[in-house]
Amino acid sequence: MNSVFDSMSARVAYLEQHLGSVSRSFALVIPFLEMPLRQYLATAYLLCRVVDNIEDCVQPSAWKQQRFVEFSQLLRSPDAASAILAHWQNESWPALSNEEARLMGVTDGLGLWQIYAEMPQSTQAAVQRWTSAMAQGMSQLDDAEARPFFIRREGLSVLEAEADYNEYCYIAAGTVGHLATELVIDQYQLTKDVAQTLHGLAEACGRAMQKTNIVKDFVEDLTRGICYLPDTWMRKAEYAPLALRGAPPAWQAMVLEDVLNEFRAATDYVLALPYSAQGYRRASLLCLVPAYQTICLAAHRQEMLYTPEHNIKISRSTMAQCIADSEALLFDNGAIRQYIQAVENEIYEQFDLPLSERTR
Repeated sequence: MNSVFDSMSARVAYLEQHLGSVSRSFALVIPFLEMPLRQYLATAYLLCRVVDNIEDCVQPSAWKQQRFVEFSQLLRSPDAASAILAHWQNESWPALSNEEARLMGVTDGLGLWQIYAEMPQSTQAAVQRWTSAMAQGMSQLDDAEARPFFIRREGLSVLEAEADYNEYCYIAAGTVGHLATELVIDQYQLTKDVAQTLHGLAEACGRAMQKTNIVKDFVEDLTRGICYLPDTWMRKAEYAPLALRGAPPAWQAMVLEDVLNEFRAATDYVLALPYSAQGYRRASLLCLVPAYQTICLAAHRQEMLYTPEHNIKISRSTMAQCIADSEALLFDNGAIRQYIQAVENEIYEQFDLPLSERTR
């Protein structure tokens, strides 16, 4: 594959540009990572966006299946990118933004596959392993015989059970947790014991971020005809959330407690990172702290949740405080524990009914 870049700075600029156009939150944390981890994770994230774009595109299942096959081919043989992307560029990508659609074509997308092709073999193998797992899982979302299972409820596609909810979150983000962890272990040459701990917690880290987004984007997802909170949970609320008629406090507490359980594993993940892994600790806190604050905001806005006024996007000032807090916590595991406990206490105080027994 002939290079479309004449320098490392050109590669970095390319990755920063496209990260900024598809994910402002990830673009915020990636600059804190040391090289080459910064480049590897940015590339891996954009490859995951390619998978998401195929799934998000409003095209028939058979069309998507062919794109997933071609994506797998690109992972194995990135030299085929020019031909495959030229074909993709002539396809229609309905429901994608202009930036997302451009990433699927030659003009904007070829550079991504070249950077992937230039990765060291072991790094490329890790990226291939987990983006393949994501693509395989996404390709099965329309398969009635494969988990996660969806059912039709009130004109919506709804995940059937809690196991399907967790499986979907694994596919969409748990795979990313595993991918990042493998690259981080290599970047910082972490010990076997630390690596084992991180591997055990990586999937929950990804699920924590995905579940936060599912709660945050609940109404937006309904407008697209989908609900990622499971039908077995909806039944307990007599399907009021699906009609945007709110939800009982005990039901809201159950949903948030499930997210908090994932957060606790994600917190343990951060605590297991040695202080020498400075860039990744900072990036991890910049994901975890805003996620905690998002769930805290949800607890404060119970009356608005699962109604047309559902809105738990944290403000810019809150995000600025999250950045400052993350910096202050960076080299103090004790302070991280205290901060997380204080936020959890604030969340629990918003509910009159007692929540399930806490693990901390």
